[in-house]
Amino acid sequence: MDNNENNQMTSVAKDLRDVKIEDEMKNCYIDYAMSVIIGRALPDVRDGLKPVHRRILYAMYQMGMTPDKPFRKSARIVGEVLGKYHPHGDSSVYDAMVRMAQDFSTRYLTVNGQGNFGSIDGDGAAAMRYTEAKMSKVGVEMLRDINKETVDFIDNFDGSEKEPSVLPARFPHLLANGSQGIAVGMATNIPPHNLGEICDGTIAYIDNPEISVNELMQTIKGPDFPTAGVILGKSGIRDAYATGRGRIKVRSKVEIQQTKRGKQQIIVSELPYMVNKAKLIQKIAELVKDKVVEGITDIRDETDLKHGIRIVIDLKRDTNATIILNQLYKHTQLQDTYGVIMLALVDGQPKVLNLKQILYYYVEHQKEVVVRRTKFDLKKAEARAHILEGYRIALDNIDAVIKIIRESHDAKIAKARLMDNFTLTDIQAQAILDMRLQRLTGLEREKIEEEYAALVKKIAEYRAILADENLVLGIIKDQLVELKEKYGDPRRTSFDIDVDDFNMEDLIKEEEVVVTMTHIGYVKRIPADTYRSQRRGGKGISALSTRENDFIEHIFTCSSHDDLLFFTNKGKYYNLKAYEIPEAGRTARGTAIVNILDLDSDENITTMIQIKDFEEANKYLTMATKMGLIKKTPLSDYSSSRKNGINGIKLKDGDELINVRIADDSQDIVMGTHDGYAIRFHVADVRPTGRTSMGVRGISLRPDDYVVGMDILSEDCKVLCVAEKGYGKRTSGDEYRIQNRGGKGVQTYKCSKKTGKLVGFNVIEDGGEIMMINNEGIVIKLKTDDITQIGRSTQGTRLMRLKGDERIATICKVQNEEPDDESADGDTQSNATAEQVNMLSDDENQ
Repeated sequence: MDNNENNQMTSVAKDLRDVKIEDEMKNCYIDYAMSVIIGRALPDVRDGLKPVHRRILYAMYQMGMTPDKPFRKSARIVGEVLGKYHPHGDSSVYDAMVRMAQDFSTRYLTVNGQGNFGSIDGDGAAAMRYTEAKMSKVGVEMLRDINKETVDFIDNFDGSEKEPSVLPARFPHLLANGSQGIAVGMATNIPPHNLGEICDGTIAYIDNPEISVNELMQTIKGPDFPTAGVILGKSGIRDAYATGRGRIKVRSKVEIQQTKRGKQQIIVSELPYMVNKAKLIQKIAELVKDKVVEGITDIRDETDLKHGIRIVIDLKRDTNATIILNQLYKHTQLQDTYGVIMLALVDGQPKVLNLKQILYYYVEHQKEVVVRRTKFDLKKAEARAHILEGYRIALDNIDAVIKIIRESHDAKIAKARLMDNFTLTDIQAQAILDMRLQRLTGLEREKIEEEYAALVKKIAEYRAILADENLVLGIIKDQLVELKEKYGDPRRTSFDIDVDDFNMEDLIKEEEVVVTMTHIGYVKRIPADTYRSQRRGGKGISALSTRENDFIEHIFTCSSHDDLLFFTNKGKYYNLKAYEIPEAGRTARGTAIVNILDLDSDENITTMIQIKDFEEANKYLTMATKMGLIKKTPLSDYSSSRKNGINGIKLKDGDELINVRIADDSQDIVMGTHDGYAIRFHVADVRPTGRTSMGVRGISLRPDDYVVGMDILSEDCKVLCVAEKGYGKRTSGDEYRIQNRGGKGVQTYKCSKKTGKLVGFNVIEDGGEIMMINNEGIVIKLKTDDITQIGRSTQGTRLMRLKGDERIATICKVQNEEPDDESADGDTQSNATAEQVNMLSDDENQ
């Protein structure tokens, strides 16, 4: 072996490295997967296009294949795309373009095709050398203003050309035409929608960025497939729009007709999206042959261009057409399920998006497009105005300008002299030198003045747009209105009731009601106008006939469709609609809650909360336990419902749920303990956790101590402390300094042998009332204003005289018999303590 060979082997050896084959395979496969995800299979959330579709449209635009121009061979378009932008197989480009031109695959065609572009029977398109194509009017809207620097351009695969990274997309293409794609480890399946509805929904979002998905569904009612069909129920649509995933049942449009001979026919005129008509008919024939479906005598395809789809199924005499139809729904694609996965690329990353998020990213894209277009127009207008200003100076001094030009040896000297004499820029001086003599006429001078005045006005408008985002949003709204007027069409896909998705709520009239619950546990529902009709009298009415020592503890006005959450001391919660609370008369006691909810014998209701919208942003359910834990969970985690209750918090052995409150991060929590200590901290200090979590430390308890109360401390509120021997006090909330969560707290009550330990800890407002109940069941009602207000480290004054071994068992805030109208406009919550006395006994079973 010579020296050269040795040197070569030594050089190669230096480049060698030890690599585990499984690691190398993993890394290579991840690179391949990301290339497929980003470069081929998934659409961009901004323009709703995959790279191949974007490149097809841009190539046609560059070739000048606009709707007003003649068709050109598809092979020429495919060659242009392959040669300049898309280094893949020609069939991948042609198949993508064919789909863009199929009216049964694409809701709003971006390509107009001429020739055989396939059929709903699964027939393929003719070869690209036979078909022709050009852009459609809607396709042009995807590229409008692309020449005004509205989007970024990137190098193509070999750096020889530039291509757009995204299209301006004048309309929300991702929703309008949907998208289907299978990547590596993920897939997207976004249904098409009606353009008019999308435009209206986008405008609604722009007007109210806090709009909920349910409110958006008032405008965007659901998918609108090019083959029409009938969508069954709304639950699948609601899931898809709220979470990005859902299953939508789509059924063919059918009609049962009677023939002249007395037989029945099933006429199919619309099919579910992406169903192959020929295979559907073949499947029905196989079912008849195998005797899975009996009673069909003939199947005919009478589809034509004039009348559209028409499949005729003849039935035997005396056959029940409805039964046959239901069998066909079960065994064929006459009824199909469209699985929605709204997966798209956001900043190059695949994300599952809900409806509101898709609209958000589209609006953000359009804001950038409008701003960049306005900057381009402003720059162009300012440049033109600059030249016109030079013309105006020249025309005002025309004799001197002509003299300077005539006396100059060459153009360079003339330009320099013009710049020196009239303070002109290089551009202005050159424009004057290039000016034709006809511009010196009076008419031309007027045109220059008019053009300059118009440009000054436009420049002011452009600068105003760039300075005000509301004007930008207004332009986007105007564009959407224009698109709706030009391309909007009636909805094709209709809706019908899904028996499996039937909801009793749909039959319940939505009205304002008053819900009350007593301390012992009797609930009832009363129409709100029962109260209002009595207010004219002046003295009011008796709202409830309660047993001795019982009183109203919760009362609020709400919609009959609102959710009511009942939390128990064992950490479970029950979800009822307001209309599920039995209605009772004005003076009736109501129904015992144990007869409505499946409560255990040792389970008590600690909190009752009204929820209008589980999707309300930045709202949490905040919970406190007897052992000092605090938990914060988004409202949306508690939207589920089950008859026997659902675990709302994970509790340790011996722990109990004390209280639940709706709160946001701007508020403060205060917790009080049996030994007379309290802590105040920000809600924001509690990190959000899931529904079944245990929570985090709220207060560090001393030995044998436990929490007796938790509440939200607001401005101008007082903290009420009541000890077991009947002593109590009010203390200003300002005396409780903010601490870090999990501390030992400060003294809130000076416990002694005379007062006993703390049993009641609540946040109260001036003008309210409380009830105190002792262990013998004796109740006393007090006005909060009559309770002495003193500092934290004090014993308070006597609130209730007790005899012998009597002790205060619990305290509760009392609700007035007249409901507060304001509770109808927001979330309402009421509570009792975890040591609530179980006084149901005999009356529960009556």
